[in-house]
Parts: sequence; C-alpha cells; structure tokens
Amino acid sequence: MAKVKEIVAEIKLVIPGGGATPAPPVGPALGAKGVNIGAFVKQFNDATAALKGETIPVVITVFKDKTFTFVLKQPPVSAQVRKAAGIEKGATSPNPVADAGKITKAQVRAIAEKKIAEMTAGSIEAAMKTVAGTARSMGVKVVD
Repeated sequence: MAKVKEIVAEIKLVIPGGGATPAPPVGPALGAKGVNIGAFVKQFNDATAALKGETIPVVITVFKDKTFTFVLKQPPVSAQVRKAAGIEKGATSPNPVADAGKITKAQVRAIAEKKIAEMTAGSIEAAMKTVAGTARSMGVKVVD
C-alpha cells in the first residue's frame, strides 16, 4: 500500500499564466516552506503556457519531504468578464452610471459554465446570476 505523504501547508496564489518567476509573491511563499522554487516555476509555466496573460489562481500543496503538487483553477469571474467585454478594468465608481462595457447573455453563460465547478451555485442559472451580478458591479451591462 502506498504511503500517504504528510501535508505541511496549502498555499493559494494568483499568478499570471506562463509568467511565474521566483520574485514575489511566488518566491517568498514557497521559499518559507522549503520548496524548490525553480521546479515550481518551470512546472507552472509549462502547464499554463496556453493561458499566457490570464490571471490563474493556483493551490499549492506542500508535503513534509518538501515535494509539492498544485491545482490550477479557472481565472476569476471579474477577469473573464473584462476579457469578454474587451475592457482593461471595470467602472471606477460604485453604482456606475456609464457603462464600462457590454457582454451578451451567451457570454455570461459561457463564463458560468467554465466557473460552475468552483462556485457554490447549484445550477447553471444560479451561476449565470452570480456572473451577471459581478458584471453589473463592474459597470458592465448584460444585453440579450
């Protein structure tokens, strides 16, 4: 029977796809746990080469023998909304009057389908409402 490795830490970071470097936040977070930073950077960049430029949440599990595994998550909903609307950032004021951009219900559905596994929403419709709410708070209008 395989021996179960003892988990020392679970580190959550948000890193640009294909752009991990030993500089902060990666280096200090992993170095403090004794992980080989260069090995993580190489593996992460190889795994996210196709997602260059997108922000990728990653959960790194560090074991007692200083080895690690990592799980890549979907980019945040706000990042996906910005990309779909073709904007750099959302509205600069709360309860925005002017539209920062527009996305269609089909785009909202596509984002919800990507993120539903990581959301607490029980259905695709509930996930779509969450995505639409995020878009609205960013000043992005959802159109038919």
